[in-house]
Amino acid sequence: MRRRKAAPAKTRELAEGALAPSARERLLAAAGDLFYRRGIRSVGIDEIVASADVAKMSLYRSFPSKDELVAACLEAHDARYWARWDDVAARHRGDPREQSRALFRALARRATRADWRGCPFTNAATEFPEPAHPARQVAERHKHELRRRLLDLARALDARRPAQLADQLVLLFEGAYSSAQTFGAGGPAGAVAEAAEALIAAHLARAVARD
Repeated sequence: MRRRKAAPAKTRELAEGALAPSARERLLAAAGDLFYRRGIRSVGIDEIVASADVAKMSLYRSFPSKDELVAACLEAHDARYWARWDDVAARHRGDPREQSRALFRALARRATRADWRGCPFTNAATEFPEPAHPARQVAERHKHELRRRLLDLARALDARRPAQLADQLVLLFEGAYSSAQTFGAGGPAGAVAEAAEALIAAHLARAVARD
């Protein structure tokens, strides 16, 4: 039987290089981590480039400005966030009550981690109050999508006043996000799942009583 020839060294290097993160991916990962831990305005371009281990020209080829880099980081956060949401919801497909429980339990776990620094979208909206700023626009779209999804959930639960329930659930999300920054891992954010369960139960009991 003929033995296969070993791939030339250059071919192996190209194959291995194809699996390595691109400069753009490294920049997004480095910038996203720095922005989240330290705040967006306090992190400079040189620090991001050094952390990503890329040339500064690589940054400007992918992101003409820091503002666009910030927006791209938030868009990457947004995609990961909804992927996690969809994964949790899919485990309880067709059972909105269990979906709500699982989503709020996941929120409680996330907001009580030792490395939690708050919601990146809330943080960005706070740092950039200008309505036209690209980072704020991504943050606002994310929050509107959260409200829309919670409204869909409230309707699936057959709440008598789904819009009111959805807004109250949004407030629980936002309260967990903000309180965890000041109270830490042992703070009230850990009780958000129980608060959501009590709120939903009250809405559903009210709906049954009026039927």
